[in-house]
Amino acid sequence: MRLTADYPPVWLAGSVALAWAQARLLPLAAPPPPWTVAAGVGLSLAGIALMAAAAREFARHRTTIVPHRDATALVTTGVYRLGRNPIYLADLAILAGLALAWGAWPALALVPALAAVLEARFIRPEEARLARAFPAAFAAWSARVRRWL
Repeated sequence: MRLTADYPPVWLAGSVALAWAQARLLPLAAPPPPWTVAAGVGLSLAGIALMAAAAREFARHRTTIVPHRDATALVTTGVYRLGRNPIYLADLAILAGLALAWGAWPALALVPALAAVLEARFIRPEEARLARAFPAAFAAWSARVRRWL
């Protein structure tokens, strides 16, 4: 069953909202150390930059970035030379960074939970579609480029 709002940004927004709520409703006894705030902001900004670089590659290849649609090209350039799912990695970096910046240590548990959701609901189905649409190219790319990093 596909929810009408079953898209990665919705899952990210929900996870971020839970992290924010945890930081506000169950705050740490002391404010987070300044270095974790800086590290968290830096990690979130790095995630946004990675997402922008990945989106730019989709635009350059004139193929869809929407996960439930069929791609018209296999994107293996730019950040896709380093990992097969930089946008999903960016989602995790943004979530982890915000949790760190807000001092929401328990919310860091949402990072592997979001990774599991992204892999099950989006990555595996996307990879199956790409393998059917571009069998030789996808096999070669997936053999040399890891799923996450």
